[in-house]
Amino acid sequence: MGVLLLMMAGALAGVMGALLGIGGGIVLVPVLTMGFKVPLEEAVPASLLCVVASSCGAASNYLEQRLSDLRLALTLEVATVSGAIAGGLLAGLLPARVLAAVLGVFLCYVGVQMLWIRLPERAPDAAVEGPRNYPLGLAGSFVAGGLSALLGVGGGPLKVPLMTLGMRVPFKVATATSNLMIGVTGAASVAAYAFRGHLRLGLAAPLVVGVLCGAQLGCRWMPKVPVALLKRLFAGILLALSLQMLWRGGAGLWSW
Repeated sequence: MGVLLLMMAGALAGVMGALLGIGGGIVLVPVLTMGFKVPLEEAVPASLLCVVASSCGAASNYLEQRLSDLRLALTLEVATVSGAIAGGLLAGLLPARVLAAVLGVFLCYVGVQMLWIRLPERAPDAAVEGPRNYPLGLAGSFVAGGLSALLGVGGGPLKVPLMTLGMRVPFKVATATSNLMIGVTGAASVAAYAFRGHLRLGLAAPLVVGVLCGAQLGCRWMPKVPVALLKRLFAGILLALSLQMLWRGGAGLWSW
């Protein structure tokens, strides 16, 4: 029964990750820690392995459907990895509680923006000018990589609004491109956790099976789901994550 529940949780994370480009870790970490009583140091690497699985399951489909922008993904990923390395080096120097509070405020603002700003529902294969503001995208991806390393949150919740609002990339293209990128940074993080002995394959295996199935469903549904609905779902995820970050940061500040 426990294995079946883990597969169901993985399937839900896979669907959400494929549709919204967030990898599903936002869903899995709270479910594992609160629902299955898994220690956080074991829940995070299992979740990251599922992010890699979700990326592998979704990226090939989106490339075949020509939803992903491969050139944009490779360009931004260089900045993201650089930011993740810098974040790892600064992890012991900066107060995580303050960063969590700042990130919570930022995600709340972006979530509200995603709800109120009307995005053009252009077909992904239509002739468009292409991404704009590459310097902004590179700088934002560097910050996203750093915050991901410092706070243990995936880069998808930051990269998707960055591409959509800052670089004027169509929303579905942004989520598909994010799915392509998150697997790279997730794989590096999983290797680090596995080296320290925190990766439980018995826990991760049923989750990965569920995530792969859910990612396939998400890829099939993506072209059919209206952009407006995806925006609302993504905004809801951002607002939930912002509350989590504000709570984490506030709890640290209140402890003074």
